[in-house]
This record gives sequence, C-alpha cells and structure tokens, in this order.
Amino acid sequence: MTRDHLLVIDQGTTSTRAVVYDARLRTVGQGQAEILPTYPHSGWVEHDPEAILRSIGPQVARALEESGLRADRIAAIGLTNQRETTIVWDRSTGRAIAPALVWQDRRTAAACERLRDKQEWVSERTGLVIDPYFSATKMAWILDHVPDARRRAEAGELAAGTVDSFLVWHLTGGRKFVTDATNASRTLLMDLATLRWSEELCDLFAVPSQLLPEIRPSAGEFGRTEGLGFLPDGLPILGIAGDQQASLIGQGCVEAGQAKCTYGTGAFLLAHTGGRIVPSRSGLVTTLAATFEGQRPQYALEGSVFVAGAAVQWFRDGLRAIGSSYEINPLSLESDPAMDVVFVPALTGLGAPYWRPEARGTIFGLTRGTTIADLARATLEGVACQVADLIRAMDNDLGAPLAEIRADGGMARSDPFLRFQADLLGVPIRRSPQTESTAMGAALLAGLGAGLWPDVDAAVGLIESAGEVFTPGRDDDWRRSVQERWQKAVESVVRHYA
Repeated sequence: MTRDHLLVIDQGTTSTRAVVYDARLRTVGQGQAEILPTYPHSGWVEHDPEAILRSIGPQVARALEESGLRADRIAAIGLTNQRETTIVWDRSTGRAIAPALVWQDRRTAAACERLRDKQEWVSERTGLVIDPYFSATKMAWILDHVPDARRRAEAGELAAGTVDSFLVWHLTGGRKFVTDATNASRTLLMDLATLRWSEELCDLFAVPSQLLPEIRPSAGEFGRTEGLGFLPDGLPILGIAGDQQASLIGQGCVEAGQAKCTYGTGAFLLAHTGGRIVPSRSGLVTTLAATFEGQRPQYALEGSVFVAGAAVQWFRDGLRAIGSSYEINPLSLESDPAMDVVFVPALTGLGAPYWRPEARGTIFGLTRGTTIADLARATLEGVACQVADLIRAMDNDLGAPLAEIRADGGMARSDPFLRFQADLLGVPIRRSPQTESTAMGAALLAGLGAGLWPDVDAAVGLIESAGEVFTPGRDDDWRRSVQERWQKAVESVVRHYA
C-alpha cells in the first residue's frame, strides 16, 4: 500500500481539527470539534488537558472517514498547536497536575513586573519581552501553587511543555518528550541563537531545566504512534510547528520580506527575516520560523494582538448581540459612519507593541444615538487598528514598508473587515485561499520529513497562492484621522490602567 497522504492534528485555542491531505496538499477529509477555554477568575484563562486529549481521536477518525482512506495510507503525521499554553504533567501517569494555562492567561503579571529590570538581557537572549503571554512564568506558577510540585519537578518526576509536547507524549505512549524549535522559542527559556535551553534563563524564571523537553527541528523525527485506539502503531510524527509559524510557511512565506497575518482568536503578524535575527526597537518580538534539519535557523519578526476573533465571540456571546459570528459583518454595514465609536478590545490586556497586561477593554464615544450596529463596526475596526499598530512597528524595525500582507484565519472571511484593514494600512491585503493555513503548514513540514517532495520550494509550489486582494480605497487624510482617534483611545486606556 502506497503511503502518500498526510494527517495533521491542529490543536487550537477554541477547537481541535484533524485534516487529511493528499501529496499535492489538497484537503481530502477533516473533522473539527470546539474546545473552549474557561475563565475561573478575572484575567485567568485555562484549558482542561484531558479534554484536549479526548478531542483528538474522534476528529482523526472523522477526517479519515471523510477521506475514504485507511490509516495505512498515511505517510506521516504533522502537528500544530496553540503556542505558549503551558501544561505540567506526571511522568509516570501522563496526567496533568493542573489545568493548562492558556497563552491569554494574565495571572503572572505581577511576577513579570518584578523581573522588569532584566528585560534588556532577556530580550537579547530570547527575542521576547517579559510578559505573562509566554510560558516560563506559567510553569513557575504551577510549580509554586500545586502542593509538592516544585520538589517533584526538581526530582525529575514531572514534565512540562507546550501543547505539542503533551500531545506527542501521549501519541507515542509516553516514549517521546520533545518539542520543536518554534514552540521552544515562545517559552522565554530558549536561547534564540543556539536553539538550546538556557540554564541562566531557567534560573531567572525558577524553572528546573530537567522539566523541559528535547528541542528538535520543525521537520524531522518526533516519534511514532503507540497504544492509540484511533491510529495504528508505528505512524511517524515528522512535522511540528507552533500555529503561527505553521501559518507562515502554510501561506508560502519562506523568504525574507514575506509577511502574513492570521486573524484567529488573536491576531498574529509575522514577517520572515531569513537567517537574520532582527531585534525589535518597536515593541515587537523576534521569533523562530520553521526550522529544518541540517539547515541554518530561520527567523521572523512578530507582533501579537491578544484579542481578534475573540472580540467577535465576546460581541456574540457576552453581549448576545448576534446568533453567529458571521452576522457581525452585515450588521456593521448598517452603522452610521458619523458615529465615532472606538472600541479598544483589550479584553485580556494589550499585546504588542504596548505590552500592558493590566489593560482592559474600553469603549469610547457612546451617545444616545449609538446602536448595536455601531458597536459591531467598532469591534471589527478595533481589531484592525491594533494590527495597524503592529504593521507600523514592523515597518520601522525592517527599515522598509511591507509590500503586501497575506491574511488567513476566521476573521479573514469578513469582507468589511479586510476592506477596512487595507484602507487603514494603505497596503494590499491578499486573502489566502486557505483561510486556515496552520494545518497546511504542518502538512508541508510533515511531507518534507517524509520525503514526499525534494525540497521546500517544491512543496511551497503546491500551495495555491491566488486569492482575493483588498486594495486601499481611502486617502492619507482619512487614514491619519482614524489613527489619531485610535491613538487617543489607546493612550487613555494605558493611562487609566497604569
């Protein structure tokens, strides 16, 4: 039997997907289930690790059934995951000792503030900022708040990692404790130049290094399935990348200067910088792009907005203003353009380039005439304004403006949103034909690991690049007016929550 298909497990913040691709990277089957985080306290965001595990099997079975294939046609498994989300588990049982702390979780803000004097040194080593967003302080919090956890960690009884490590541990029957370099680069514990855990960083953040997995390139051997009821033993896991790095390669961005923005739960803008580490002077972070065995590391600049699609979810579920997320699009078009309502959607703090975890969502400009349509428009525009801040910061760091942004994710399906985004940026936005390119990127990495294609260029050549382009339709005066109104709103939020 020819093994010429790829299975991808895409474990995200709000859902788990399984996708089967053929050797030309065409989707032939998929399954998806909603996996929602919980919010036990203000600023706390958690997942049930066991629920994540239970979600995998049914979606893999559904994807294989839809494809009409048996598992023996699978050449390799690719994995992509929500990044920074942190799990600590027992090495003997594989069971988590606490809920997973999601990347949006802000409970360690005070701990980060106490380390602020180390920021320059940490940025030089990791490319990151000291913020609750990243994994290190989450690991330390679990060790300090679960009885006996720190002693057990130092004794080698516990394991800690991002979601990819936890899943591979269970997919391989506990035989492999590994992560890929892109996920490791999001922990605040990996040296960005050497791609190794740093003992100095581990000491700073009080995370025992023996707690951490082995770091491997994004395309390569991560282990083989064992002891699963939904897949046979022996299927190789050959590609892993954090969701945004997977999306970067999944949109064909493999050369310096190519950029994409994924509008998912949050919004994540990445620009490939090739083999060059570009330190940010503008509040962005330097991160790793997908890596390949035997090749020099590849890097990217990244800006992260914590709330994008999550703002639409809040509008839908928190305000109960609409029945489905799509309804915000026609509703926003009913808004009165003269209504200057501004929504700063800092529902879980402000990310790049501000890095103010204490900030909270705020609405400005409400009047007796404000309607729910005006709030719908303000919700979409608030996300776009946050991304515009990232673009300006990235242009400054790169020393030249980006020529085009490739867009994917749930909000990229919204024409009104992308039209406003292009108008605000003054840069064309190309909507990817693959609106969910994270799984595509993981498939590409796994296929390279399996030798389905001779090189990256051959694989990228299979990705459909044509997509609808939203070109700017507003002038510079309009753009400046919107940006000034937005900056006043953000400055008010930052001052209020300082």
